[in-house]
Amino acid sequence: MAIAKEIRLKIHSIKNTQKITKAMEMVAASKMRKTQDRMIRAIPYAKKIADVISHVALGHAEYRHPYMEKREIKRVGYIVVTTDRGLCGGLNSNLLKTTIKAIKQDMDKGISVDLCLIGSKAMAFFKRIGGNVVAHQRDLGDAPNLTHLVGIVKVMLDAYLAKKIDALYIGTNEFVSTMRQDPSIQQILPLIPSQDTELQHHWDYIYEPDNAPQLLDRLLTRYIESQVYRSVIENIACEQAARMLAMRSATDNAAELISSLQLAYNKARQASITRELSEIVAGASVI
Repeated sequence: MAIAKEIRLKIHSIKNTQKITKAMEMVAASKMRKTQDRMIRAIPYAKKIADVISHVALGHAEYRHPYMEKREIKRVGYIVVTTDRGLCGGLNSNLLKTTIKAIKQDMDKGISVDLCLIGSKAMAFFKRIGGNVVAHQRDLGDAPNLTHLVGIVKVMLDAYLAKKIDALYIGTNEFVSTMRQDPSIQQILPLIPSQDTELQHHWDYIYEPDNAPQLLDRLLTRYIESQVYRSVIENIACEQAARMLAMRSATDNAAELISSLQLAYNKARQASITRELSEIVAGASVI
């Protein structure tokens, strides 16, 4: 019965683990829905501020903001957004593979790379493989505030204005659906103003005094900050969705393992009973 007892202990241990993974799945599902709401609420703000930027930029064609100037690319910056915690499947590894591929393509062209890292996983990864990290942030939690990101975004924007970098990209995960999250590399700087003809014919802004360049500078900064914030929120939604799926898979695997061990336990118990009966019969025949 020693083998049966050992199997019974394993079953008990796996059942406890199954309870944990099931609870984590439910928590991740709840957090995902809340984060999705934040992500959806951030979209109208980002769209409206982009429209305002396009209005102002098109209305003052003589002024070309540095954020909209194309330069010869000699050095680029990457803002890499990962999670602080694991247990979310291949979410971080897929993004980091995509980012490394993009960085390698730049370096093969002789372009230098600066890194701004968001999330403990990105920090641990680039600490291991190396890279010129100029700013980093972690422990943002499940409901980050824009003020937590302003500092590291400013580092990259100041570098762009000082012409230390000639382009800025952000690597993050896009929330396609609960079942699918895709790694993505998007260009933030230089910005390209919208050429939407509807924007060119509807003007409803009055400047007092006529300080459109100063207004555009502030708007562009806020717009970039909002883009990074939205990317962080979307990445958190991806994290919770990936964790929910990973925990669901772990729960299902635990159920299969329990079923397999239960069958092995029954076989071991039956073999033990059969052996004991055989010993009783053998003892009786001797008598």
